[in-house]
Amino acid sequence: MDQPSLQSIRNIGIISHIDAGKTTVSERILFYSGETHKMGEVHEGLAVMDWMPQEQERGITITATATSCRWRECWINLIDTPGHIDFTIEVERALRVLDGAVAIFSAVEGVQPQSESVWRQADRYRVPRICFINKLDRVGADYRAVLGQMGKRLNARLLLLQLPVGNETGFRGVIDLLSQELLSFTDADQGKTVLREPIPSDLAEESRAARDELVEAAADFDDTILADYLAGAQVTAERLKGAVRRGTLECRLFPVFLGSALRNKGVQSLLDGVADYLPSPLDLPPVPAHRPTAGERELLACDPQAPFCALAFKVLADEGRKLTWLRIYSGTLKAGMALFNSSQGCFEKAARLFRMHAHKREQLETARAGDIVAVTGLKAALTGDTLCTPDHQLALEGLTVPEPVVSLAVEPRGTEDKEKLPPALEKLQWEDPTFRVHEDAETGQTILTGMGELHLEIVTDRLEREFGVGVKTGRPQVVYRETLTRMVERREVFRREFEGKVQGGEVLLRLTPLARGEGVRVVFSLPPEAVVAKELRSALMDSLTQGCAAGCLTGYPLTDLEVRVLEAPVEPGVTTEQGMRAAAQRGLVMSAREGGPALLEPVMALEIVFPLDCSGRVLGSLQQKRGRVEGLQTHGEIETVRALVPLAEMFGYMTELRSATRGRGTFTMEFARFEPAPADVQRRFGL
Repeated sequence: MDQPSLQSIRNIGIISHIDAGKTTVSERILFYSGETHKMGEVHEGLAVMDWMPQEQERGITITATATSCRWRECWINLIDTPGHIDFTIEVERALRVLDGAVAIFSAVEGVQPQSESVWRQADRYRVPRICFINKLDRVGADYRAVLGQMGKRLNARLLLLQLPVGNETGFRGVIDLLSQELLSFTDADQGKTVLREPIPSDLAEESRAARDELVEAAADFDDTILADYLAGAQVTAERLKGAVRRGTLECRLFPVFLGSALRNKGVQSLLDGVADYLPSPLDLPPVPAHRPTAGERELLACDPQAPFCALAFKVLADEGRKLTWLRIYSGTLKAGMALFNSSQGCFEKAARLFRMHAHKREQLETARAGDIVAVTGLKAALTGDTLCTPDHQLALEGLTVPEPVVSLAVEPRGTEDKEKLPPALEKLQWEDPTFRVHEDAETGQTILTGMGELHLEIVTDRLEREFGVGVKTGRPQVVYRETLTRMVERREVFRREFEGKVQGGEVLLRLTPLARGEGVRVVFSLPPEAVVAKELRSALMDSLTQGCAAGCLTGYPLTDLEVRVLEAPVEPGVTTEQGMRAAAQRGLVMSAREGGPALLEPVMALEIVFPLDCSGRVLGSLQQKRGRVEGLQTHGEIETVRALVPLAEMFGYMTELRSATRGRGTFTMEFARFEPAPADVQRRFGL
């Protein structure tokens, strides 16, 4: 295939809330551009872009999928992103490397929670966008209401380029305000043929008023348009397109298109908008990088002749091997080329290059600045790593990875599963920076942490299907602590004959509760005349330390306690190391049981960020969870709450928070301290 010119390339993503129609729009784009000859439907599990079994079964997009197509003179590299909040990292890494985006909104549901989230992500990376209000054929469709929501909640300046013809089930086409034509789409060939007709007389006045608004907005980006408009002269569609394009590239203007992707109406106009208004790699400012060895900053122009530099933005474990997606910012990459991974500090080799079409591959010999390609052979590369030529080392800015918040305990079903589980989990961590695995040192459980319950459900499903690893799942255990409520002293004497030899030991202990967070202290406070051999002293220390770790009643470790050794008499021929250990261990347990043992639960420091209008529901939920609000802070429409909440109450909280905030709330938490557990928990453990 011939290399497209840089000016004709459009690297775009499709972003929206779940079920707004992203994948349906993607399928129409592939069909109308001639890449596919049959449209796959999401509800039938036949969409080209939803190729994973989990996607086909659930009817949702789980992983960002790349493909390419031609429209007019443009070469479009398209990434279809998920809309579910559990897979927000897929949107994050796509927007990090894309030049433009198409934001889709439902004409019925309007601006939904994840619509706001992905819009803010695009704002953070300053990605130019065009908008598509979809599902105008649905009962209850109201594009005007959606425009109002977009302006208010997204704080965006929107520019309507079309008007609908017909409403709800009567929707049949759109009026193009630039060309001043009625566009309708024939059902006989699934909307492929676009009919252009004069604007009906009953819509002429509304169209004229809407075009005047369009001209006024375009005049802000072209002074000559303003002069002609004030003089009453007609402004051509091409001049308006140029002004709208400038506003779009500056992220100050967001053109809006209308249609119904499922009914095959309006997608070609959207494709024209991609070609007319979204940037090519040459339209964007140079990308900043720095030279790690020299500490200098460098700006990378999109130049195939410059030293090679690319960002790895996605990694896939494909049949056990890494397949790495690269966005190339400068230079040219050839198959077999040696590269330097400046993020990991190691050398790599790009064995083979591919252009991806969902999960299918088209092999390439070379790729250059402006391209998005997949590469095999990069063994160390992970999401966010920079690849460059060894003789010109550069480092690009990585990407923001949200912290995972939902945990799940897993254990292998059988012996074979036990051996296969660690490498399978490692491969899944290659792919997903928001998926973490660790072993709890105290419970021995393998804990998976992710962005939500669906995220972890998909992970466990993939373990079984793709890696053949069966696992049992459950809630992670809460690790409590024991402590004492009063001081106690106890003398313990141990005498026992073992294999004809007496093993003996004697110890006087004082156990004193400490303030919260003090931990455990073992202190020797022996009389000046006492002589205790180093070996016996060491045995005492070990036995008492291990005894505190084992607890006295529940098996949970003791904490916030001072164990003071007041006496340790030595009787020649009777006192032994084993006897002293036994006396110390029994003395600790028995005295702890006399000291009013109590259970402490872990308490987490929680920070929640949510819209101001959800305050009542969020604070009410915290109160039900025995949470204590430590601080409130308001910034505009966003509120931040800092609180202390017991860990036992936090399982499943992300689902509750999303419900209370309509998906717009997020939280982070970390361990703060241990505090007394409630009476019902104490009773459950027999305290």
